[in-house]
Amino acid sequence: MKFKQVDVFTERPFLGNPVAVVIGAEGLDTATMQRIAGWTNLSETTFLLQSDKADYRLRIFTPREELPFAGHPTIGSAHAALESGFVKNKQELTQECDAGVLELTVEDNWIYVRAPQPKLTRLEKPTPFGKALRVDVGPVWIVAELEDAAALAALEPDMASIAELSRSLEATGVTLFARADDGRSEIQVRSFAPLHGVSEDPVCGSGNISVGAYLRFTGKLDEVGSPYVARQGMQLGRDGRISVRVTERDIYIGGRAVTCVDGTLRTA
Repeated sequence: MKFKQVDVFTERPFLGNPVAVVIGAEGLDTATMQRIAGWTNLSETTFLLQSDKADYRLRIFTPREELPFAGHPTIGSAHAALESGFVKNKQELTQECDAGVLELTVEDNWIYVRAPQPKLTRLEKPTPFGKALRVDVGPVWIVAELEDAAALAALEPDMASIAELSRSLEATGVTLFARADDGRSEIQVRSFAPLHGVSEDPVCGSGNISVGAYLRFTGKLDEVGSPYVARQGMQLGRDGRISVRVTERDIYIGGRAVTCVDGTLRTA
């Protein structure tokens, strides 16, 4: 099968968030897909399949389990589908996944996806990071705002505590953000998902969708503006940029992508 490793939320290799994409994976069962995802050991591995409901079907796996949706795998897989010819080159795409049929658009080499509708719940008890919201966009994130970008950058989280908090709230992990002061973005973000074998996600699409939902829900979106640019991954030697568009009804995230590995995957 064709195989690509795509760096997402960057136009320069090795500065974004990589996703492994297996193209034309109809011959693989779920157990084999999960084993491959554990073997690639990336935050997500995806499998492109034919669909009778959309341009293609996508299955998304962390090293430990399948997800109904994830942001950077969606954008990276769309890039791989177009580049490989799995779908014809066009500006509007549809993706079938466990979160439903999603709409994607290609705009000047940026790929945007309209996110699943978020479900937000206020947490009654403060977290170690202060007041937070539980935001469900397929993956479930505990989202909190820190006082400034310096505090966010200096944070050295206790992964065992984050795992326990995530388990107790039935969440994927914790996404934290702060207003940026670097002149390159409006928001800086960090995401942690140790329960899924991902201590820190370099550049997290669903986490950034959740931040957009948090800003809209709390009335703070006017302070940031929409669309805005979020920056993530600097603590891991990356520098991802995510475009976030928040309307009264929908949230869109967009980014560029570049293929770093292009080859063949053998399963036998």
